[in-house]
Amino acid sequence: MASPFSLSSLSSSPLSPYYHLFFTLLAFLISGLIFLLTQKTKSKRPNLPPGPPGWPIVGNLFQVVRSGKPFFEYVRDLRTQYGPILTLKMGTRTLIILSDPKLVHEALIENGAVFASRPRENPTRNIFSCNKFTVNAAVYGPVWRSLRKNMVQNMLSSSRLREFRGVRARAMDRFIERLHAEAKAGDGVVWVLRNARFAVFCILVTMCFGIEMDEGTVERMDQVMKSVLITLDPRIDDFLPVLSPFFSRQRKEALRVRAEQVEFVSRFIEQRRRALASPGSDDSATSFSYLDTLFHLRIEGREDSPPSREELVTLCSEFLNGGTDTTGTAVEWGIAQLIANPAVQDRIYEEIRSVVGGDGGGRKIDEKDVEKMPYLEAVVKELLRKHPPTPFSLTHAVTEPTTLAGYDIPTDANVEIFVSGISDDPKIWTDPERFNPTRFLAGGEGEQVQGGGGGIKMMPFGVGRRICPGLNMATVHIHLMLARMVQEFEWSAYPPGTELDFAGKTEFTVVMKNTLRAVIKRRV
Repeated sequence: MASPFSLSSLSSSPLSPYYHLFFTLLAFLISGLIFLLTQKTKSKRPNLPPGPPGWPIVGNLFQVVRSGKPFFEYVRDLRTQYGPILTLKMGTRTLIILSDPKLVHEALIENGAVFASRPRENPTRNIFSCNKFTVNAAVYGPVWRSLRKNMVQNMLSSSRLREFRGVRARAMDRFIERLHAEAKAGDGVVWVLRNARFAVFCILVTMCFGIEMDEGTVERMDQVMKSVLITLDPRIDDFLPVLSPFFSRQRKEALRVRAEQVEFVSRFIEQRRRALASPGSDDSATSFSYLDTLFHLRIEGREDSPPSREELVTLCSEFLNGGTDTTGTAVEWGIAQLIANPAVQDRIYEEIRSVVGGDGGGRKIDEKDVEKMPYLEAVVKELLRKHPPTPFSLTHAVTEPTTLAGYDIPTDANVEIFVSGISDDPKIWTDPERFNPTRFLAGGEGEQVQGGGGGIKMMPFGVGRRICPGLNMATVHIHLMLARMVQEFEWSAYPPGTELDFAGKTEFTVVMKNTLRAVIKRRV
C-alpha cells in the first residue's frame, strides 16, 4: 500500500540525528541567497495561521530535528503557544495543523468536499500507489469515487462482511491455538502484537485473494508488505526536493522493493483468476474476494481500461496494509490496559459469561454474541480514544483556496488533523489520562462522540468523506479478538508483578515502546 503523505511515521523519530550538521551547513551557506530570491511581496502572501518563525529554505524542519522530540509531542507543545490551528513550514511543505473539534467539524463535515483531497507526494512514493491509484491516496475526483465506492459497497458493507464470518472464526481458532502453544513452550509467556498482527493478516489475505494460504506463505506475504511500509518512511527529500539527487540509492531500493512486491503479489492474483475461470479447481478458494471486484472494475473517466497488473497489486496491498497494523496495534494496547486494569478485564469476562453462560462459556463466543456486549463495546471505544492508531490522520488538502477560522488555506498546504491532541484534551474529556470505559456507557460523556456544533470528540479512523472505509471491519476484528482472548485466558504482566510502560513509538502505527509480553493462564 502507498498511503498519502502522513506525519504518523514522522512521530517517533522525525529525522536521523546525522542530519543536524547537514542542516546547519545548508542553512548558513545558501539561506541568504535563497531568502532574497524567494521573497514575495506582503500583498501576495497568504494569511496563514500563526506558527514559530523558521529559517529560509528549511523553515521549521531544523527546529523539529533539534528538539529531539517525537513530532506529535513537538506539536503538542506548540499548541499551548499558538492555539488550536497553527502553521509549520517543513522545507517546501506548508503544514496547517488542526487540534480543535469545532474546527475539524467545520473543515471535514461542513466543508467536506473542499477538504477532501490529498497533497502532492515525492515521486518515489507514487511508484507504490501507481500515481495515487488507491482509495487512501487518490485526489478527490473520479478515481477516488470509483475506488472507494467499489471497496465500500462490494467488499466492506455489513452484508458482505457477514459472508466472511467463517474465515474469521477459523482464524480466531488458530490464533488461540497459537497463543496456547507459545505459552506452553515459554512458561506461560506470549508476544501479543506479533500474534495479533498475524491473526488479522491471515483474515485479510483470505478476504483479499479468496485463497486460504499456509502459514509460511502468509508470513512471506507479510514480509513483503512490511518492506513497502519501511520504504515509505519519510525522508528529507520529501521536504526538500532539491536534495533528491543525494537519494539515488534510496530510489533504487524503492524500485527494487516495488518490483519484488509486484512479482510476489501477482502470483496470487493469477491464481485467483484461474480459480474463477475453473470453479472447483482450487479447494482452498472462497466463493468471493476483494480481488474479484477489481478484475473488471470500471473507473469513471476510463471505462474501457480495467486496472492493470500493477494497479491490482497496489489495491490489494492497500487492503492488506490498511487493516493489519491498525487492528494489531489496538489489540496490543487493549491487552495492556486489561492487565493494568484487572477490574476491567474481570468485568468483560463476567459479561462474556452472562452472554454465553458457564465458566468461560460452554461454547466459543462469536460475533453475534459480541453484539450483545455493551461493556466490551465501551472498552473498545475507550481504547481507541486513549490509543488512536496514529497521532495524526492521513493528510488532507483542499480542492480550492479557502479559509478556516479567518485564515487562508492554500491548495498546496498539507492539512493535518492532530487526532491524539483532540482525544486527550482535558477541555473535551474528564480526566483524559485515565482509562475509563464507563464514560462510553449510556449517559456517559462519550455517548455522543460526533455531534453537530459541539465538534468531534474523537476520530481514530478519520471523519467525513475521507473516513477510513475499513472502520466497520476493524471494529469487528478488535471486538472479536479481545472477546476470544479474555474468554480463553486470564492476562497478567510479565515479569509478574511489574507495572507496564505505556510509552509509545511509531512504526507506521503507534505501538508500545516496549513490545508487550504477557503471562496467560487458560481459563477452561
